[in-house]
Amino acid sequence: MEINRKIDELKEGLIKSSQELVKIKSVEEPAKEGMPYGEGVHNVLNKTLEICQNLGFKTVNIDGYVGYAEYGEGEDYVAVLGHLDVVPEGDGWIYPPYGAEIHDGKIYGRGTMDDKAPMVAALYGLKAIKDLNLPLSKRVRIIFGTNEESGCNEMPHYLEKEKAPVAGFTPDAEYPIIYGEKGITIFDVTKKLTVKSTGDVIIKSLNGGQRANVVPDYCEALISTKNTEAIINAAKEFKSKTGYDVTAEIKDNMIVVKSVGVAAHGSLPHLGKNAIMQMFKFLGELPLGKCDIADYINFFNKYVGFETDGKSFGVYLEDKESGKLSFNIGTVSMDEEKVSMALNLRYPVTFKYENMMNPFNEKIEAAGMEIENMLHQKPLFFPADHPIIKSLQKVYTEQTGKEAKLLAIGGGTYAKEMPNIVAFGPIFPGKPDLDHQANEYIEVDDLILNAKIYGHAIYELAK
Repeated sequence: MEINRKIDELKEGLIKSSQELVKIKSVEEPAKEGMPYGEGVHNVLNKTLEICQNLGFKTVNIDGYVGYAEYGEGEDYVAVLGHLDVVPEGDGWIYPPYGAEIHDGKIYGRGTMDDKAPMVAALYGLKAIKDLNLPLSKRVRIIFGTNEESGCNEMPHYLEKEKAPVAGFTPDAEYPIIYGEKGITIFDVTKKLTVKSTGDVIIKSLNGGQRANVVPDYCEALISTKNTEAIINAAKEFKSKTGYDVTAEIKDNMIVVKSVGVAAHGSLPHLGKNAIMQMFKFLGELPLGKCDIADYINFFNKYVGFETDGKSFGVYLEDKESGKLSFNIGTVSMDEEKVSMALNLRYPVTFKYENMMNPFNEKIEAAGMEIENMLHQKPLFFPADHPIIKSLQKVYTEQTGKEAKLLAIGGGTYAKEMPNIVAFGPIFPGKPDLDHQANEYIEVDDLILNAKIYGHAIYELAK
C-alpha cells in the first residue's frame, strides 16, 4: 500500500493540478498555426505538459495534436490515454463551468469528470510510482489527446509517429471495467427544401442543439405569420397540455418559438429531454400546409418522436452483452434551401453496421432524404479472460473490496482508437454520470481514490 500512502501525501498537488486544467476552456475552435484545434485546446495541452515537467517527467508535444509524459525504460510501453478537450458548457450551471470551485467536497466544472481530473489522477498515480522508485519492466506514458469530443482526429497523427502500447487503459468511462463498446455512427440527415410553404404559417429558420453526441437542451424557430396571437396561444396550450417547455413571443414582426430541454450524453439519450423533438412536436401541430419542411417534421415526429431506441424507425437492435441500440437527435439547422439534422446512433457490440444502416437508408430514401458526413466506429469487444482485463479486475477488487464486474457501454472511448486499451473508471458504481451535463463535478475523495487505483493499475501492467 506504499502507492496509496504516497498519493495521500501528494493529494494537495493532485487537487490543484486538476483545478488548473478545468479552469481552461478547451472546446474545439477553428485551427490556427500550430494549434490544430484552436487556442483553448492549445493552452490546456501546454499547461498539462508544464505540470508534467514540474513533476519530473519527460514530456513530448507532437505538433499540437497530442502530448505525453513518460517514465521508465524498456522497449515496450504501457499507456494511460485520455483527453483534455471538452464539450461546450451549455446552460444551467450553479457554479461557474470553468471555475473549478470546491463546494461540499466536490470540484465543479466542465472536464472534472470528462476527462481532465481523471487524467491528472493517473499522472499522480505514476508520480507515486516514480517517487517510490518501484521497479518496472516497461516504460509508462500518460498520453493527452485533444480531439476526443469531436472525432478523435488526432489519434491517427499519434500512431503515424509512435508505435502502439502493449497494454493500457483510458480513464473515461465507469468502473469496474468496460470490455465492450457499442458501434457508433454520427451523420446528418438532410432534405432540400424545393417545395416552399405558401400558407399563413411559414418557418423561416430552425436551429437547435450543440453536437450530435449531446441531447439538445435548446431549440429555436423563427416563424412568419399574420396571425401572431394564434401561434402564441397555441404554444401556451401546448405547454399546458404536454408539460414540455415550449414558449412563443413576438420579435420584429415575427414569432420566436423557444424549446428548452435537458442535456445528457448522446449514448444515454433516455436521461435527457430532447428540445428539438419537443419543437418538432409543436411545429407538427401548426397549419404549415403542403411543403418540404412540413414533410420533414412530420417524418421525424412519426418515426422518432421521443423514442431513444429506434423502434419506430425500424432499426431496433439489442444483445445481452451491451443492451439496446441508442438513437439521439443532436442538432438541427435550416435555411431557405435545406434542412439538416445530426444523429448519433450506437448499435450493440455483437451486430454489424449494415444491420442498422440498411433499414435506416431504406426509410429515408423513400422520404427523399440523404445521409451526409458519415462517421463510423466499429464496436469494441475484449474476451473476459484477456490479460489486461484480468489485471485490472485484480487491481479494482484489491483497492475497493468489490467485485470487478465487466460492463459494455454505449459511450465511445479512446479504447477504439488505439490497440490494447480498455476503458477503466473514473465513475464509481452508484454515482451519477454527469458527462456532458450542467454541474459536472468530481468528488475530491473519488479523485484521490482514482489516483490510487490508477497508480496500482499502471504498476500491475508495467511491473
